Amino acid sequence: MFRKSLDRFSGMLFVYDREQRVNFWMRNTFIPLDLLFFDSKGILRKIHHNAKPLDLTNIFGGDSIQYVLEINAGLSAALGIKVKSEMRYPLIHNDIAKWKC
Repeated sequence: MFRKSLDRFSGMLFVYDREQRVNFWMRNTFIPLDLLFFDSKGILRKIHHNAKPLDLTNIFGGDSIQYVLEINAGLSAALGIKVKSEMRYPLIHNDIAKWKC
C-alpha cells in the first residue's frame, strides 16, 4: 500500500495459515498490479490482470487460496505465467520445494 513504484521483478507475497476464500481490493495502492492466487501446493489458480490503482472493487481470488502474489501489471503476461503454473518457495510443501530446517 501507498507505493508509487515497484521494481520490475519485485512483489508482495501474502501467506495465509491455510487455504481459504480470498478477496482483495486496491485501496491505497497507487500502481497497477497483477494479482496471482495460488493454492496450498503453489499451483496458480487465478490471475487478475491489471488491477486498477485506488479501485475499491472486490477482486475475488478463489475459495481455496493460500498464497497471493502481487506483481507489476503486465509482468505475468510478459513472463508467460499462466493458470496452473507452479510457484516454488520454501514455505510451500510440494514435491519440488521442500522446507529445510
